[in-house]
Amino acid sequence: MAKSSSLNVRVVEGRALPAKDVSGSSDPYCIVKVDDEVVARTATVWRSLSPFWGEEYTIHLPLDFHHLAFYVLDEDTVGHDDIIGKISLSKDAIAADPRGIDSWINLSRVDPDAEVQGEICLDVQMLEDARGRCLRCHVLQARDLAPRDITGTSDPFARVFWGSQSLETSTIKKTRFPHWDEVLELREMPGSPAPLRVELWDWDMVGKNDFLGMVEFPPQVLQQNTPRGWFRLLPFPRAEEDSGGTLGAVRLKVRLTEDRILPSRHYQPLTELLMESVLGPAEEDTASPLAVLEELTSGDCRQDLATKLVKLFLGQGLAGPFLDYLTRREVTRTTDPNTLFRSNSLASKAMEQFMKLVGMPYLHEVLKPVINRVFEEKKYMELDPCKMDLGRTRRISFKGAPSEEHVRDASLGLLTGYLGPIVDAIVGSVGRCPPAMRLVFKQLRQCVEERFPQAEHEDVKYLAVSGFLFLRFFAPAVLTPKLFDLRDQHADPQTSRSLLLLAKAVQSIGNLGQQLGQGKELWMAPLHPFLLQSISRVRHFLDQLVDVNGEEEAGGPARALVAPSVIVREGYLLKRKEEPTSLATRFAFKKRYFWLSGETLSYSKSPEWQMRSSIPVSHICAVERVDEGAFQLPHVMQVMTRGAAGGLHTTYLQCKVRRRKDGAEGGPRVPSRPPPPGSLQNVNELNQWLSALRKASAPNPDKLAACHPGAFRSSRWTCCLQAERSAAGCSRTHSAVTLGDWSDPLDPDAEIQMVYRQLLLGRDQLRMKFQEDPNTDSSPEADAEKDSGATEGACPDALARQREAAGRLLEVLADLDRAHEEFQQREQQKAAPGPLGH
Repeated sequence: MAKSSSLNVRVVEGRALPAKDVSGSSDPYCIVKVDDEVVARTATVWRSLSPFWGEEYTIHLPLDFHHLAFYVLDEDTVGHDDIIGKISLSKDAIAADPRGIDSWINLSRVDPDAEVQGEICLDVQMLEDARGRCLRCHVLQARDLAPRDITGTSDPFARVFWGSQSLETSTIKKTRFPHWDEVLELREMPGSPAPLRVELWDWDMVGKNDFLGMVEFPPQVLQQNTPRGWFRLLPFPRAEEDSGGTLGAVRLKVRLTEDRILPSRHYQPLTELLMESVLGPAEEDTASPLAVLEELTSGDCRQDLATKLVKLFLGQGLAGPFLDYLTRREVTRTTDPNTLFRSNSLASKAMEQFMKLVGMPYLHEVLKPVINRVFEEKKYMELDPCKMDLGRTRRISFKGAPSEEHVRDASLGLLTGYLGPIVDAIVGSVGRCPPAMRLVFKQLRQCVEERFPQAEHEDVKYLAVSGFLFLRFFAPAVLTPKLFDLRDQHADPQTSRSLLLLAKAVQSIGNLGQQLGQGKELWMAPLHPFLLQSISRVRHFLDQLVDVNGEEEAGGPARALVAPSVIVREGYLLKRKEEPTSLATRFAFKKRYFWLSGETLSYSKSPEWQMRSSIPVSHICAVERVDEGAFQLPHVMQVMTRGAAGGLHTTYLQCKVRRRKDGAEGGPRVPSRPPPPGSLQNVNELNQWLSALRKASAPNPDKLAACHPGAFRSSRWTCCLQAERSAAGCSRTHSAVTLGDWSDPLDPDAEIQMVYRQLLLGRDQLRMKFQEDPNTDSSPEADAEKDSGATEGACPDALARQREAAGRLLEVLADLDRAHEEFQQREQQKAAPGPLGH
C-alpha cells in the first residue's frame, strides 16, 4: 500500500500591504516554503498595495512534513528585497478541516529567533555510579542548519542544559552540516527532576551569537525512553505576535490531502460503478452513481472532482464517453439554449480540466508568439475614453496636442495588429489540435444539434464548442498568461490592460458577435468591423475542427497523458565540466541546451546542434539542490546517476539567473540574516527542473536516502567538511517533493481514492437524500424535504433507481472503509515510536 501527501495551495490576493517604496507603493510577491525549503514563488505584481496573484500550486510531499510558510516581500531594482511579513501554518492547523483553509490571514512580523531549520542527532543516556546520577549527552551531528553568515554558512556550536548546569561543544567553522561527535556529561543536582535542553548557536566574533534552534526533553522522557536519533530543531517557545493587520493580509486557500492508496483490487468495484454510468444512456439519468456523485458536490470540491474524474477516465481510455455522458445530461436538462453550459456544472468543469490536461501544448503553440510580443513591445492601447491618459500618449507617440480620436485610432491599429495573428493562429490550428479534443467537440456538437434542431438555433452548435474553446480556454489564457504558463511573470498594469482588451475581443469572437453593441462597453465599437470579419473564419474553423474520424479514440486503450519519448521540459542550463582544472569555479560552468523526456536527459551546445549527449533517466538515483556556497553560485542542482558497475556520478547544473539592469543578483533579506548569495528570481525554474527530473525518475529502484548538498573540493566536502569523497551523505534527499502539473503521469488508484474521499464527505447526505423510507414519516415537513431532494418531476421508478444506486455506493464505501481500517491496523502493529528517521 502506497502513501501520498499533497498540498493544494492557492495564493489568491493581498490587501492593505504597507508601502515600501518612495513612490508610496510596493512591488509585492510571495514565497511559499515547506519545512523551510522554498517550493514556489509567485510573480511580482508591480506598484500595488492590494495585489492579485491568483497562483495555484499542487505540491507532492512526504508524509512527515511539519509546516507551511508564506513570506510576502517587496521587490527592489537595486539592493535586496524588503520583507513585509509572513504567515505560518502548521500541518495540524491545515489538516483540522478536511475542506482546508480559505480565508484572509494577517501577516506577522518575521522574528529572527523563530526562523530556524534543520535537525540534530543525539544519543542520551542516564547513568548511575557512586556519586549519583549522571546524564551523558552524545552530540553527534546536525544537518541543514540555517545560514547566518554572509558566506551562506554558519559557525555552529551546541549548548546543553540540565537543571542549573550547562556545557558547550566546540565550534565548527563554516558549515551547515557540523560533525561534533562529542560527549558531554552533567551531574544531577539536588531538587526536582529537570528537563534536558540542547540549543544550537552560530558563533560570531563581533556582536552577539545567532540562535539556530533547540530541542527539549521533559524529565519523564529521560526516565522512560532516553532520546536517541534525529530531532527537528524548534524556535524558542513564545506567543505568536499579532500585528493587528498593520502589515496587511493575504487571502489563502490551502488544503492537505493525505491518503493511503490501497492495492488496485480494492478500488475495482467503485471503478466499475463509475464506468457503468458512462456506458449507459445519459438522457434523463438521475440514478447512476455519477449522477448521484454530482448531486453531492459543489464549488471547489466539484472542480477537484472534475479533475480526478477526467484523469481516471483518461487512464481507462474512456474520456470521450465520460465527457459525452456529462454533456448529454446537461443538454437534456437545458430548455433555453442561451444558458447552455453557463453554470459551473460538473460537465463544464470536466470539459475545462480536460482541455487543460490534453491541450496545454496546443494552447502554447497557438498563443505564445503573440503573447510574447505584447509583453516585449509594451505598447499603450486604450479604447475607453474614461481610461485614456492623453498626457501619456503625448509623451510616447504624438506630435502636438493629442485627442481621444488620435488615441483611439492608434490603439485600434495596435489591437488589430495583435488580434490578426491571434485569429490567424487559431483558425490555422486545426491540424495541431489534439485528436482527443477534436473528437470530444464533435460529440458535443452532435448532441447540441439533436437537442436544438430548429433553424433559429443554427448558431447553438457553434456556440457550444466555441464557448469552451474560446471563452474557457483561449480568452482566459490571453487575460492571465502567467496562470497558463505562457509567461513567468504577471503583466505590469499597462500590459495587463492591453491583455484585457485582447481577451474581450477573443471572447466576442467566441460569442460569434451575438452581443456586439450591447451592454456597457459601447466604446469597443471601433473593433466591431474586425470582429465581424473574423466570425465567418471562426465558423469555418469550427466546422473543420469537428470533421474528424476517430471513433476508436472514445473507447480506446488506456494511455498516458505524455508518452515516454515526449519532451516534458527543455531550456538552457549551465553544466559544470566533468573535471575542471581552472581555479575559477564560475568559468567551469558552460551553457548547454537540455531536453528532458521520460527516457533521457539530453543536451547539446544549442537547440540546433546535431550532436547530443544524454543521461538515461533510468540511471538517476537522486536529484537535489546544491548549497550556494559549494561553487559560490545560486540555483545549482545535482543529478546523481548510478553506472553499470554501481559507481555514483554527479552532474552539476545551474539554472541561469536573470540579471537586473544594474547587474545585481537581488534577493529577499530576512531581518538579522545575511543576504543570500543568489536571488530568488529563478527559484521557480529551479523547482520546476527538480520536480520534472524527480517525477521522470520516480519509478527507479535503489534511490538514495542521503546525499551531500555541497561539492567535493580541495580534498573535502564543502557541506560537512568530511575529508573522504566516499563519506556518507550528510543531508536527506527529497525525491517525494514535486510540483503537480498537466504532464503528471496518470495514477488511477490515486484518482479513485480521491473520489472515495469525496463520497465519504457526502455519505450522510447520501443516506438522508436517497435511502429514507418514504413511508416512515408522512408529515408535511418530511414530504417537503423529500420533494426537494428528488429530481423535479421524478417518478417513483426513478426514485427507486436512485435509492438502488445510493445503496450500491454505500456498500462499496463500507468495503473500502474496512480495507483502510485493516491496513491501518497492520501499520500500527509494525510501527514503533521513535525519533526522526535518517
